[in-house]
Amino acid sequence: MSGAFDGLPIRVRLAGVSALLTLVILCAFALLVGALAVRRVRADFDRQVTQTAEGLTSRLGIYLDSSSRVLTDPPLDRIAGVPEGSVIKLFTIAGAPIAHVPRNAPSLGTPHATLQTVGGYRVISRLAPIHVGDNGPQIGEVVLQYGRALSSVDATVARLELLLLVGVLGGSGFALLAGVMLARRAMAPIAELTRTAEEIASTRDPSRTIPLPRADDEVAELARTLQGMLRELGAAHLETEAALSRQRRFVADASHELRTPLTSILANLELLADRSGADQLPGELADAASSALRSSQRMRRLVADLLLLARGDVGRVVPHEPCDLGRIAVEAAAELGSIGASHEIILDVHPAHVLGARDELHRLTINLIENALRHTPEGTEIRVSTDTTPEGRARLVVEDDGPGVPEELTATLFERFVRGAGDRGGSFGLGLAIVRAVAESHGGAVTLEPNVPHGARFVVRLPAGETESESDLNDHRQHHRPAAKTLVD
Repeated sequence: MSGAFDGLPIRVRLAGVSALLTLVILCAFALLVGALAVRRVRADFDRQVTQTAEGLTSRLGIYLDSSSRVLTDPPLDRIAGVPEGSVIKLFTIAGAPIAHVPRNAPSLGTPHATLQTVGGYRVISRLAPIHVGDNGPQIGEVVLQYGRALSSVDATVARLELLLLVGVLGGSGFALLAGVMLARRAMAPIAELTRTAEEIASTRDPSRTIPLPRADDEVAELARTLQGMLRELGAAHLETEAALSRQRRFVADASHELRTPLTSILANLELLADRSGADQLPGELADAASSALRSSQRMRRLVADLLLLARGDVGRVVPHEPCDLGRIAVEAAAELGSIGASHEIILDVHPAHVLGARDELHRLTINLIENALRHTPEGTEIRVSTDTTPEGRARLVVEDDGPGVPEELTATLFERFVRGAGDRGGSFGLGLAIVRAVAESHGGAVTLEPNVPHGARFVVRLPAGETESESDLNDHRQHHRPAAKTLVD
């Protein structure tokens, strides 16, 4: 119960506690006042019954006529000032009934001098003198029994209790509404702090100012604390951004500077590996030169990857020009034809013109096809297609019939240095990160979509751009042909 109450909003709890306290106080007040009021009403009723009975004994003349009949003056049924619903009875001292009104009067029991409740009546009895003849001498006494129905006082008590109940419920409801209004007003500064915090979270701008309440209370102290925290977070964010900016510039510059010595090393190693005849290196030296060449080529790819990513991080934009994704897909498939000899690369290319950096888009396509080659068994079909969607987006699709991407890798698939468990190609884990970086730098995106019934399907969508000139197309057809295992649709 306590846990459920603690889970309610603060304003609801404040209003509920306020209403509950008001209900308890009003209930206690109603019980006390009701008990006192009911006691007072019943006491007044008893007093009225007693006074009426005593008044009857003094106002009512009782006498015997010449026939020894007991008569009253005025008659019992004509006595003025008797409340409606009253019963009057006369008895002899021995208890024999003499007269009564009304005719169908109920039994009020044996006469008693004290108040009693009998059959829904409040009853009391008094002695009254009896005379011989009108204004004659007193010859004795009779018993006058007076009863008044309790229905009138019960109705008054019921109305009083209903009034108290309505007052309790109405007061509690009013307290609840007032509590809601007061809680809302009291929580308004905190709601303002919450809205500002949400805006800061959405804009990621720690320089925003937290509004300070007018009252110097706990909420104002919270606002000052939050403002100080934002100030420190902003300073830390600036320091971190400055450090990351320096780091990105260093990686970009270092990667750029490494290209020159690596190019020289590769040229010399290629020269040593290509020596033939009398100048051919001995077996061990030739193997060492070939191994160094492979390692240097791998290092060149890593440096190129780092340079591309670092260039995107620091915002260095390579000049864009009109390109055709279909043509780039054909070039990439032709370049990987010998590497993917154990796979079948099927092309279904259609013109898909974009405005971008040809080398980067070429690298994007190479990485997607290499990823499919690396993570699928031999004999797997790899399908590469390009087209332009009705929405005006150029699309590149690379899909395969392999085992697909493990579910645990889908969330981090495009992060840097993420490698699958079945990676057989010794990759650096940068291929798909480069694909995403290139796609985003061109205003597009890459997604992994379900492939039925199995396999992986990567889709790159880029804004459509200008069409290449016809001379460029002719030049491309003359210099680029697909590999032998590549089928062109």
